[in-house]
Amino acid sequence: MRILLAEDDPLLGDGLRAGLRQLGFQVDWVRDGEAAERELRAEPYAAAVLDLGLPRRDGLDVLAGVRRAGVTLPVLVLTARDAVPDRIRGLDLGADDYVVKPVDLHELAARLRALVRRAHGQPQETLQAQDLALDPAARVVLQGGEPVSLSTREFDLLHVLLLNAGRVLSREQLEQQLYSWGREVDSNAIEVHVHHLRRKLGAARIQTVRGVGYMLPRVAPADGPRAESRTGPGDQTGDEPGPS
Repeated sequence: MRILLAEDDPLLGDGLRAGLRQLGFQVDWVRDGEAAERELRAEPYAAAVLDLGLPRRDGLDVLAGVRRAGVTLPVLVLTARDAVPDRIRGLDLGADDYVVKPVDLHELAARLRALVRRAHGQPQETLQAQDLALDPAARVVLQGGEPVSLSTREFDLLHVLLLNAGRVLSREQLEQQLYSWGREVDSNAIEVHVHHLRRKLGAARIQTVRGVGYMLPRVAPADGPRAESRTGPGDQTGDEPGPS
């Protein structure tokens, strides 16, 4: 999933971006409040990590501004301000969670996953639809109780589709969730990864809505064919041939 990180400290920001990427997030990093508000208004991020002590515009002002503009994405406030009144004000202005520095990276990632799940109406840690179960923290996928080996990009795509099970997503919407700034995206990247997922999970698991996009139905078609095998050459590590 793609998130926005707004943090002006270069060492902390670089460390958080690198660490969150290793834990499966696509991270765009901005260093001041004006850039943070501009990106939050313009891009459909899954969540945001917002420092309060930003230059050019304070984080609380950014938060208030995007909420007034109707931006509803989950916002986790990351700050050195540990006074209770500051936390209360941030929550009242629309923050969804509040973490005081220094923060454990794995705790931050867990809080982000929980915020995104709740924003999509998913109360449980494991996302389920049809005969599929996906654990975002462990990065494990099961089909009918059996493990399925997916590349990094295939896992991320299935994650987005399961978060939005029953909803049609356009190619552009999928690209916006799967690729952060500076990532080159081939014109047929999504089609390639959907093809690979269908080969591994079964052709009927992901439906194409012609002229609109792709959908993973909550219930699989009764006559949907299943994949013949779970793994194949090159499935265990990395992405299959295609964009990264």
